[in-house]
Amino acid sequence: MLALRDLFRWDRFVTPSIIKVFYWLVVGLAILFGVSGILSSVAVMGDSLVAGLFALAATVLGTVIGIVLARIAAEFVLIVFRINEHLGILRSRGE
Repeated sequence: MLALRDLFRWDRFVTPSIIKVFYWLVVGLAILFGVSGILSSVAVMGDSLVAGLFALAATVLGTVIGIVLARIAAEFVLIVFRINEHLGILRSRGE
């Protein structure tokens, strides 16, 4: 876990520790935007049922895509840091 002293030392990265927090924040935002879009599409259904259904489908699809893309971005960041750790281990073995 992340300790306060790790913020002042440069031998350990703090990003892998906090990337999960940012991931859950992005998921929360995607869900909030999804709920907002669903409410908007229900309001549009009052005028046009077909347009409201298309808006509803687009909102649900956009929310799912947003969550998946957030996960991909978080895993990409973690992979970059893991590669760095493994390269450090290989470098120390070679010395």
